[in-house]
Order: sequence, then structure tokens, then C-alpha cells
Amino acid sequence: MSARLGPTGLPRDQVPATFDHGAAEYDRLVGFNPGYHKHLRLSARRMELPADGAGLRLLDAGCGTGASTAALLSVAPAAEILAVDASAQMLARARAKPWPATVRFQHTRIEDLDTTGCGGRFDGIFAAYLLRNLADPDAQLRAFAALLHPGAPLAVHEYSVRESLPARLVWNTVCGAVIIPLGALLTGDTTLYRHLRRSVTTFDGVSQLRARLRDNGFTRIRTATVPGWQHGIVHTLTATVPRPGSESEGTP
Repeated sequence: MSARLGPTGLPRDQVPATFDHGAAEYDRLVGFNPGYHKHLRLSARRMELPADGAGLRLLDAGCGTGASTAALLSVAPAAEILAVDASAQMLARARAKPWPATVRFQHTRIEDLDTTGCGGRFDGIFAAYLLRNLADPDAQLRAFAALLHPGAPLAVHEYSVRESLPARLVWNTVCGAVIIPLGALLTGDTTLYRHLRRSVTTFDGVSQLRARLRDNGFTRIRTATVPGWQHGIVHTLTATVPRPGSESEGTP
């Protein structure tokens, strides 16, 4: 990862260290959001994985403290899950939780996954709150396409407010009145939460993110939002790598 600056002025290679600093209180903070875990499970269901996931190999890209891993388990309890994250402290919090033997955690930047010996093909990839934190989202989407079996789903669970004025107003109000002050109270530092606010407001709109998926090899692109106060703020984008001879255009 280069030292390219993110929207907060924070170099992208410093983002994992910023998450390290906030790891101890991260689960407590997201627990104040009543929809956080429910929305992750909803996005995991939208992958439409078969049966209980038996025989599947899934990638949780950017697993953090394991909330997205738990969401994958909720829809595919028999699947083999590889969960990776670039923040050592976030990953330590995830590993400390009880997991079945089918779940394995790997400390690595998602861009470096192939260097860990954990590569190979997957039957589904879940990327929650990941793409806006990367220096090159397009390169990562191309890498995801190469990692997926043809026809297997990618689910991008992400904030996107750029194309909606009401969503931007709600997001900035909640950040300014709740998220940043609460982060300061619990951790004594607002760097992570200011990064969260600005990275969301400057990230792709939904139509831009759909175009990224299409331009980087994905088809059958579907979008949906979540209920509650994050309606129109958090979105699920699901897509697949086309099978040979299948359609090449995304669907609404």
C-alpha cells in the first residue's frame, strides 16, 4: 500500500494503525448502533449462498473484530471461512472470541493475501466497510474477481452517501453529534472517527460503485439498502464473476 493520502489527510498505509488504536473500544462503540450486526447479517443473506454452506470456502475481507465473520457464519455455518485484516489489534479481538474450527484468521493486508499462502479460489467473498479504506479499490476488485470461482458471489457492504443529500445530512449529523464525541469519550482520540466520517462522505455514490464493479469484471450487479436510520446510507452490492458464455452486463 502506498502512502497515498485518504480523504482525512491520513495516509492509507496508516489506516491499519489507526484501527489498532481504536480496537479496544470498537465493539463497544458499534454496539451503540442497533442495526450494525443485523445489517451485516442481511448483507450476508443477500449473497444467496447454498444450503448451510457445507463444502464452501469463503473469504471475509477486512474482518475487523469479527462481526462480518459472525454474519457469514449465520448464513453458512458449515463453510470454511478465511477472515483477514490488516489491523493486528482488531484481529486479536476477533481471535479472542469463540469460533468453530472451520474459521481461520490471518493478519495481512488484503492486497497481500497471495503472499501468505492463503490464496486459491473462493466460493464467495464478503467485503464489509473495506473498499473506501484501500488505496486502489479497482485493483482490489480485480483481485477479488480472480479469487472467485465463476458464478460465485461478491458482497460489498459499504457506506455510500455521495448521491443523496438526505443521506449526507443524516450521516454528518450523526457523526458530529454522536459518533465522534462518543469515540473521543471512550478512546480519548477522534482520528479513527473523523476518518470514518470523511472517508464515507468522499467515497463513491452507489452508481459509481456499480460502475467500478462492472468495469473490473463483475456482472449480475444488484444493490439494496438497509432498514432503520442507515436507510440510504449503508448499502449491499452483490455481483458475480460471469461463467463462460454467460451474460456480460450487470442487472438492476
